[in-house]
Amino acid sequence: MNDQTHKEKIYTIIFGTTTPAGKYFDITLIACILISMLVLMLDSVQALASEYHYFLRIAEWFFTILFTLEYMLRIYCSPKPWRYVTSFYGFIDLISVLPSYLSLFFSGANYLLMIRLFRVLRVFRVFKLFRYLSEANVLIRSLGMARRKILVFFISVLVLSTVFGSLMYIVEGGQNGFSSIPKSIYWTIVTITTVGYGDITPHTVLGQFIASLAMLTGYSIIAIPTGILTAELSQEIQRERNNKACGICDRYGHDVDAHFCKYCGGKIPD
Repeated sequence: MNDQTHKEKIYTIIFGTTTPAGKYFDITLIACILISMLVLMLDSVQALASEYHYFLRIAEWFFTILFTLEYMLRIYCSPKPWRYVTSFYGFIDLISVLPSYLSLFFSGANYLLMIRLFRVLRVFRVFKLFRYLSEANVLIRSLGMARRKILVFFISVLVLSTVFGSLMYIVEGGQNGFSSIPKSIYWTIVTITTVGYGDITPHTVLGQFIASLAMLTGYSIIAIPTGILTAELSQEIQRERNNKACGICDRYGHDVDAHFCKYCGGKIPD
């Protein structure tokens, strides 16, 4: 009985946010995650790693052991341990400590610890920010509705890039850096997306003319995905408004976060 009570207390602190201890625990946890990420980033800077490598490694292992103990405590106090282990947060908690142990066998594996940053998503639960998640769901649904149009657009751009790349391979050839059709397609994609690395450039007049067409095409099509997503997002927001009816006059068309009817002033049910 005492053991069960002890487990319940640990569970309330680790998994809950309704008590001061639970909230402080999660805030401390998020702070430790951010500090551990900072340690990892500093370790990737060669000048700092060569001078403070020993201290940075100690800090990294300190946080790894700390998060490992926390993970084991979560399994220990959870009423359904397997359910926690197979959940999203359980999976993230596990893979956030594995890279340090893998680094004992595979050099550089510890940099995969950046996955640990996903654990900061708990900030939504700690600070009661779930209303922002509902806004994110609107965006996700809009992306889902626009997926076919975006796929058609993506295929069209891929076909266009292949055509431009093939032309540049024929016109410029290997002597000007266009040594193969795949490499020419790479140049076309870089050009159309207006990134322009400059590692391959056309030298002939005809090649420069084709490159100009590719650049103008890139500027012409770059706004299309934005327009598709904007249209779907607008429709999704309108659907959200139409789904919210007044409890008195039964009229629709209110804002998602509205609490009172804009027509009669009545209370809108949550």
